[in-house]
Amino acid sequence: MASSCSGCGPGYKTPLDAMKGPREKIVYLPCIYRNTDILKPDYLATVDVDPKSPSFCKVIHRLPMPNLKDELHHSGWNACSSCFGDASRKRNRLILPSLISSRIYVVDVGTDPLAPRLHKMVEPTELFWKCDLANPHTAHCLGNGQIMISTMGDPSGNGKGGFVLLDGETFEVVGNWELPGDAAPMGYDFWYQPRHNVMMSTEWGAPKALARGFDPADVKAGLYGQRINVWDWTTHKRVQTLDLGEEGAIPLEIRFLHDPAAAEGYVGCALNGTVFRFYKTPKGDWAAERVIKVPNKKVQGWVLPEMPSLITDILISLDDRFLYFSNWLHGDIRQYDITDRRHPRLAGQVFLGGSIISDGPVKVLEDKELKSQPPQRIIKGKRIQGSPQMLQLSLDGKRLYVTTSLYSAWDKQFYPELVKEGSVMMQIDVDTVKGGLKLNEDFLVDFGAEPDGPVLAHELRYPGGDCTSDIWL
Repeated sequence: MASSCSGCGPGYKTPLDAMKGPREKIVYLPCIYRNTDILKPDYLATVDVDPKSPSFCKVIHRLPMPNLKDELHHSGWNACSSCFGDASRKRNRLILPSLISSRIYVVDVGTDPLAPRLHKMVEPTELFWKCDLANPHTAHCLGNGQIMISTMGDPSGNGKGGFVLLDGETFEVVGNWELPGDAAPMGYDFWYQPRHNVMMSTEWGAPKALARGFDPADVKAGLYGQRINVWDWTTHKRVQTLDLGEEGAIPLEIRFLHDPAAAEGYVGCALNGTVFRFYKTPKGDWAAERVIKVPNKKVQGWVLPEMPSLITDILISLDDRFLYFSNWLHGDIRQYDITDRRHPRLAGQVFLGGSIISDGPVKVLEDKELKSQPPQRIIKGKRIQGSPQMLQLSLDGKRLYVTTSLYSAWDKQFYPELVKEGSVMMQIDVDTVKGGLKLNEDFLVDFGAEPDGPVLAHELRYPGGDCTSDIWL
């Protein structure tokens, strides 16, 4: 909570106030056993990231879920900076949707932040019967005290981009946010900006296609998305569709600039390694333009003759100066200076594993960016399997945390050794003055050493909120 504020709600008054918040000491992240050989429930791990602590870089608590094969994925809060004006609200519950089982777990992180406990479980039938929705993905708290969760499918596994509303006190399913019959053909992530009366949502793919791993034929069959859906925030109507074309296939994480007055943002499109900027036009509608393209690499010894970068996670620093994203196939994280919003400038890059490492099975035949294949990374004696994927930036923008799991079925397909050895969490030191990224060689959380065996660790959250969970009004 901002120290200069008395009687205010959770979070911070502005993004720049958040940058002055305390340094992160613990992080929460879901750990997944689905699609591994270990028949154990997924769990929420609490990791100590305080360098002054005797348990630094260790998992200090594990909260197992009551069911098997949920595929915990992303998480959100019951209250955040969008509730800052409401002194009765507390950020004390973490919302954990399960991508595959369609359960939603509500975790009490307020009673003992170091040892979260299960508060409530919302069964899949609640989503199926009350909303005709399934496969929940992103959870955002709303200024009115409710929680909104985007979905990817209907109960039969077809694509369906709708939104489930939860009551912020009881966590009961209230119903759909979108109007009847107005769900998008597919869903994934979303972000809202009330000052412009807008919400944007993206499209991954139909859950029944995702469940079996990635098949390029499914893209041709129309089972993956390529649109940004634009919603009227007040009426809940879908008012526009921005078709990004083949170049924008599989648009995943969508981020408005943090400044609540800004009418633009960026979306990372996985399949062809592109980033699009979306913006409000002088007419008042919305448009999108491609501003970054990571070239494919011509390769030998891989499933296809060309390897895309596969942009997966993307985030923006709280001062709206830097954009970060991970290339899950090529194996690098990039930092772009976005001071000139239409012309992002590459300011930092670091390779951490990936599919084109010099001692791996893939030979790069033609590369428009690199002169040689990057070497494998070994941190504290551990060879990094898989590739950088989920990102989280410290409030002050100086530390970038990264984990290596994308989604268990794709992990198994593209990085089988990652599933065998477990994922890792790494830390990148960020130069916030000139730009630049450097791996911190003294930081490693090895999820291959977990008590029940190697596990896949996914999205990171700080107890006080962060640049991907908080929205300012």
